Amino acid sequence: MGFGTKSSSPRPGAEGLVRDLVFERTGLVFDDAKLDLFAGKIAPLMKARGFDSYLDYYYLLKYDPASDQAWDDLIDALAVQETYFWREMDQIHGLAEKVIPELLSSRPGGRIKIWCAACATGEEPLTIAMRLNEENWFERAEIQIIATDASPAGLRKARAGLYSGRSFRSLPEELRDKYFTQEGKEWRVSHELSRRITWGRVNLLDERAVTDCASASVIFCRNVFIYFAADTIKKVVDSFSRHMIVPGFLFVGASESLLRATDDFELEEIGRAFVYTKRV
Repeated sequence: MGFGTKSSSPRPGAEGLVRDLVFERTGLVFDDAKLDLFAGKIAPLMKARGFDSYLDYYYLLKYDPASDQAWDDLIDALAVQETYFWREMDQIHGLAEKVIPELLSSRPGGRIKIWCAACATGEEPLTIAMRLNEENWFERAEIQIIATDASPAGLRKARAGLYSGRSFRSLPEELRDKYFTQEGKEWRVSHELSRRITWGRVNLLDERAVTDCASASVIFCRNVFIYFAADTIKKVVDSFSRHMIVPGFLFVGASESLLRATDDFELEEIGRAFVYTKRV
């Protein structure tokens, strides 16, 4: 998910109050140039509740004790669930070919926990499970994959396990046929693959929720930080660092850099990809 960078200019009206409240709660931000886009996304939610005032909507989100459903609807409306199978595969090949062997060498017989921290509709963790299964790692080691997202709608789709053609635009056909069964115009993931994933909802700014998930050897948090302000990135990465098992491996998107956000991780090359490592 994501939406620009936070502006330091004065808030341009009540819609700016809602925008800033979203930033405080989720870390997702619109700059003032994107405020019209933001207003367009929340307008149907306001209309459905009978509101014609951004201020009324703001009070609902901030003060109403029964606002949980309103927040769920808002996060779903703002979520950008653009993902697909077999995306940015150099990192996942590196996980299967380099990282898993290193972890098993450092902790023979130990469990390996992998957290996909922003899984959207589930293509990334399922891709990881496919790649590890192709190397027979599930037969040779105890591997746990946890996949979380902030969007309830994204998680519902992930749990349902039904995907359409665009999700398969990079997946080799033989793997699609091996791990999915066609149902009309969609494809259903096999139970053998889906059972490898534990799905859950986590807001990356919720320290308590992050604590349990981040006690992992491997974290994938890809194509998320491009939508966060610098202070938010640092807060999230610091929470990862506090809880990760050493050695720990943090994968971010190819266009993302953490070099200004943290000194806790070192950038290392594995195979044809880069990963942030925590070794002390």
